[in-house]
Amino acid sequence: MPAAVLNVKTTIDESPMTPRRWLVIAACFVIALLDGFDTQSIAFVGSSIAEDFSMTTLQMTWIITGSTIGMTIGAITLGSVGDRIGRKNTLFLAMTIFGVFSVLGAFAQAPWQIVALRVLIGLGIGGATPSLLALAAEFSSNRHRGIAMTLVLLGLPGGALLGGVVAAAWLPVLGWRGIFLLGGVLPLLMILILIFCPESPTFLVAHGGERNHRRAVTLMRKMTDNSIPDDVEFVSEREQQTAGSIRSLFAVEYRATTIAVCLVYLANWVAWFLLLQWMPTALNELGLSQAQAASGTIIVNGAFIVFSFPISAALTRVRTRTLLLTMFGAGILIALGIAMIGSAWGLTLVLIALAGFGIGGQQLVLNYLVANAYPTQLRGTATGFSIGIGRLGSIVGSALGGWLLASFGVGGYFAAIALPLAVAAVATLLIRQPQPVFDDRALAEHSA
Repeated sequence: MPAAVLNVKTTIDESPMTPRRWLVIAACFVIALLDGFDTQSIAFVGSSIAEDFSMTTLQMTWIITGSTIGMTIGAITLGSVGDRIGRKNTLFLAMTIFGVFSVLGAFAQAPWQIVALRVLIGLGIGGATPSLLALAAEFSSNRHRGIAMTLVLLGLPGGALLGGVVAAAWLPVLGWRGIFLLGGVLPLLMILILIFCPESPTFLVAHGGERNHRRAVTLMRKMTDNSIPDDVEFVSEREQQTAGSIRSLFAVEYRATTIAVCLVYLANWVAWFLLLQWMPTALNELGLSQAQAASGTIIVNGAFIVFSFPISAALTRVRTRTLLLTMFGAGILIALGIAMIGSAWGLTLVLIALAGFGIGGQQLVLNYLVANAYPTQLRGTATGFSIGIGRLGSIVGSALGGWLLASFGVGGYFAAIALPLAVAAVATLLIRQPQPVFDDRALAEHSA
């Protein structure tokens, strides 16, 4: 007979955060930082690539869009893989793909080569995100899950902000090839740190087996500083749920949430990537230099980070639907405001900063919602599927930007961002009786 029965999730939720657990969160943050840097790097260096290959704005569309296509495929496929082979193994795979093809991008000799490599780079970037979010959630206590998830999520805009700083300072020196090379070497170095990163204990228990049991016992002892017997019987949430099954996301208890969240993701990412991927080009066309235009990306991502803290605090106090509708309404007004103001730089940059709340801030709300609405066996799949659907929106946004700028000018481009935000607001109304993301009763229902 086993000496004890231990619920893994409950134990992790209730035990204090140890330095080892915070180190895992920190590693996830660094990987997200690198992802954010490379995701935005093409926006920083796009004008330089266009100059080297004598390309028009419309011809740049496929280069800008390539990585978002790869990220869509990576988020859906590797998100599911993470629920099957583990978060750590999936991160190894994703970072290797990400790093190797980014290094190769530095030696591209033709635009089609850059497009192909950006698709492959995106595969690694998109594949890493679901496992990062799942790993952070599964190593955090209930009390600290909010701050842990916030830190990891901030790595993405943090990396984009860092990329803007690097581009503004070093693009004239390194050139776009040097930026690609830097974006590839760093994730390859990060793989060395991943060697020491443990696997998720809830994943180990959910997948069973004697070897996984021994690893879970050892890990739980280190994570909780508790004395756990070798013959303990672990139980995990919803052991009957099929791991990595997208079909399970549309079971009766998840269907409405899955559909509503995916619709909001889709439309919101159209708007967000319209802004992120083409804003430097738009500001450049308004009269700013390439280095000055990169400052727009620094501002919007810096503001995203600043706004993330009050948004995270509001998640436990404000109904999700109310918060999302407020943010989408603000985003619509911000987009229309930038369209009308044009080159009045002071006010334009203020509105670009506010876009970190009204156009990008919804990413925090949606990621928290997904991470806490599904059990361990589906968390990576749900996160990957939702982000994958969102990435379809990022493809549309990235592809439309060049056409909008060429057809309607800078003002028409910024005004068009309001349209997908309006669609996202309508889709938000489909979310019925939303709970605060970290409501204990909601978590208990999903973990029962």
